[in-house]
Parts: sequence; C-alpha cells; structure tokens
Amino acid sequence: MRKIILIVIGVILVIAAFFASKEISANKKKPKPTVEKVVKTVYAKTVTNGVVSILIPANGTITAKNKLELYAENQGIFKGSSHDFKAGQEYRRGQTLISVDAAEFNASVLAAKSEFYNLVTSIMPDLRLDYPDTFPAWDAYLKSFDVQKSVPKLPSVTNEKAGYFITGRGIEASYYNIKNLEQRLGKYNIYAPFTGVLTEALVTKGTLIRQGQKLGEFIDPSVYEVELAIEKEFSDLLKIGESVDLKTSEGEKVYVGKVSRINGKIEQASQTVKVYVEVKGDDLKEGMFLEAQLDARDEENAINVSRKLLVNESQLFVVRDSVLDLISVRPVYFSTKDVVLKDVPDGTTILARPVSGAYAGMLVKTIDENAETTSAATKTIE
Repeated sequence: MRKIILIVIGVILVIAAFFASKEISANKKKPKPTVEKVVKTVYAKTVTNGVVSILIPANGTITAKNKLELYAENQGIFKGSSHDFKAGQEYRRGQTLISVDAAEFNASVLAAKSEFYNLVTSIMPDLRLDYPDTFPAWDAYLKSFDVQKSVPKLPSVTNEKAGYFITGRGIEASYYNIKNLEQRLGKYNIYAPFTGVLTEALVTKGTLIRQGQKLGEFIDPSVYEVELAIEKEFSDLLKIGESVDLKTSEGEKVYVGKVSRINGKIEQASQTVKVYVEVKGDDLKEGMFLEAQLDARDEENAINVSRKLLVNESQLFVVRDSVLDLISVRPVYFSTKDVVLKDVPDGTTILARPVSGAYAGMLVKTIDENAETTSAATKTIE
C-alpha cells in the first residue's frame, strides 16, 4: 500500500513539473513591454547679444547730517526746558533744551564781580592824581558797571606807565577770571542750535545731573546722509555733487541724493571706499535702510541671465533639436541675482528658467517664455 501511494505521488510531481516547464517557456516568448520616453516641457528663449549696463549695488542706513549729542558740563538739578524733554519733541532754533539750576554758581559769580568792582574803585584816586589822562575812561567804566550784567570790556590804556600800574594791581587777572566764570555759567543752559527734534531723552525734570553725563540726542530731520561702501575698483564712478538714486528695500519710493563727501581712505578689511550721499525727504527717518544702483560700465556683446541658470560657474544649458546640451560661457560680472555672460552666440536657444534634474542629453519640449508672457497678458486684459 505504501509503495502504491509513493508511486501516485511521484506521478503527480512529474505531471506538475511538466506543466510548469510549459508555462515558463510560454512566458519567455511574450514581448517585453516598451518604456515610454518622458519629454519634459521647459521655458526657453533665443539669445540676442547687446549692450548690458552693469549696475553696482550699494546700501546703507541714513543718519542725520546735523546731529547733536547732549552732555552736561556742570552739575546741578534739571530745572526745566522750553517743552517737555521727551523723545519726539520738536524745538525751534534758540529754544532752551535743558536748563540746570545754577543759583549757587551764579551767587559766586556775583561775588567775584563785586570784588572786581571794589578793586577798580580802589585805583581811582591814584589814577586821578598820577594819570589824569587815563582817569575819565575808567571813571565812565565804573559808572556803567552792573553786577547783574556781563562784565564790560576793559578800557584801552594808551599810557604805558598807567598800563603797568593797572596790571600790577591785578585788574586784568581779575577781569579774565570773571569772564571764565561767566562762560561756565552760560553752560548751565543748553539751547537748540537748529530747528530739530529730540530723538533721545535720558533725564527728566528734577533729576540730579552730573558733569559729563549724557542727557539726550537732538537731530535736524530735514537733511540726512547715507554712507555707501563702494568697491575700490569702482570708486571712481561717483564724484562730489553727482546725483544718486536711492530706494527703500521694498522699492516703494525712490529718493534722489547728491554725493557730499568721499573718503580718501580704503577700508583694509573690506577693500571699499566710503561715499556719503546727502538726501532729503519728508518721510525719511534716521536708521532707515536705503539701496542704490550705480552705473558702472556698459558691456558690449553680452547677455544678462539669472545666476540659477549657470552651471559650475562657467557653463550654460542650451537646447539643440529638443535635446539639452552644455556650452562654455565667460561670466564678466556677478550680481546678487543675475550674471552678465559673453561668448554665447546669437540665435542660441537657452533655458529661460531653471529645470530640476536637468542634464546633457535630456529630451525637452520648449515653450517660448516671451510668447507665454504675451499670452498671459492678453488673457488678463480680456
């Protein structure tokens, strides 16, 4: 019985192997499926060489041309101002920015003037007797003297001996000492040298101000300057008095400035030259960022393309019979976004936009970028 079962199983296996071999041989005879070639659609344009203006970008922040940092030269209590001493407050020329209490120092100045008056009075009898020709001028000087006002200039002395006598009594030394005190007294008040606005206020009314302490910052908002860093090879592009177009980083508005100063020194680290452009505008604020595009030179027989199209810094994709190929080009200037190229023959079809995964030999279908743009504009109008 066991032998019969084994014989039956063997026969079944032989039959199964026979049919399996038939099936495998039949599959080998089936044709292989064809793989369809994928043709990518790309934007392209035809090269026309011409004159390309090379623009040098430069940027900087604007600062007020007339700017005053306020510091205290004397110590005292902040007594007041013509207006509230706060950032944003406007002051007219001549108005008091800061007034420091000078009552104590003023008393010492009055005492010095009184002593000076007494000193001059003490020499009058000697002048009457010994130098009668000098006496009238000094007598008139005493009569006009007022301790509440600035000390008037000393009378001129033509008599040499009278001059020695007056100097020997210490009149001139006392006079110049008082003039020095009056100068210091005048520094207790700070006046606006021009019409402007307070941009920084570091003290308030009643604050004790110490000598050398910074009190604030005052600017003239009508005139600003922009510091531009120009590469040394293009430093001769700008001359004093030349106009420069400046715009905000968003490009919303353009301002026209004039070159006011050019630094004669090259920055060693950056190898640039500082150029200062004066600019005016009602909506300008200190600290704003402005950009300039300077005309460097005109490059003939060149084209301007996006830097994204450049391969290995010296090659460019072209389309030949619906196939991509690489050609060697010569870059002459790189900007932030674009590159100026030479040695690209006229009539060559190049990619207008970058293609992901592009390679030499890739099959493509081209679309004229200019035609696409025109079509889109027509649909918009309709």
